[in-house]
Amino acid sequence: MISVTDLRPGTKVEMDGALWECVDYQHQKIGRGGAKVVAKFKNLETGATVERTFNSGEKLKDIFVEAREMQYLYPEGDDLVLMDLETYEQYHVPRAAAGEAGKFLKEGITLIADVYDGRVIKVTPPTVVELEVTEAPPGIKGDTASGGSKPATLETGAVVNVPLFVEAGEVIKIDTRTGEYAGRA
Repeated sequence: MISVTDLRPGTKVEMDGALWECVDYQHQKIGRGGAKVVAKFKNLETGATVERTFNSGEKLKDIFVEAREMQYLYPEGDDLVLMDLETYEQYHVPRAAAGEAGKFLKEGITLIADVYDGRVIKVTPPTVVELEVTEAPPGIKGDTASGGSKPATLETGAVVNVPLFVEAGEVIKIDTRTGEYAGRA
């Protein structure tokens, strides 16, 4: 058990039968009354956020989430199939566990998976991935004061804005946190 006064961003707890990660917290001392803790939590499975207020003496169940290195093998319906690089065990994970970065996952890529109680609850891809541009309209110069961009389709099916000079067949770097073009590979 962990006291609510010990909450910090990144602390993972079990609350209301679900797994939550503390995103933000604030300790409030009000005049004559007792102290309160206002914390914002993100659900590790659904991604929903909620804000809760606790009295300073309350306790929450602390959980241990293990980060393991895994390899993305292939998609299967609405799931991603991952393989643990130490035990070679395969996990079927909902695509939502990867969040928005899931559209940049390429077969064979190594990523970090958060495992709790024998199941993967969150997938974190590398910060930058290299993907091939499969389709890009020709860049037309003019009518731009600084640079310019055009939509390009990547080998994973994701569409991102790239500079006008990027052509189909080139390999580019994509920042998975923002989903933006990060340069040529």
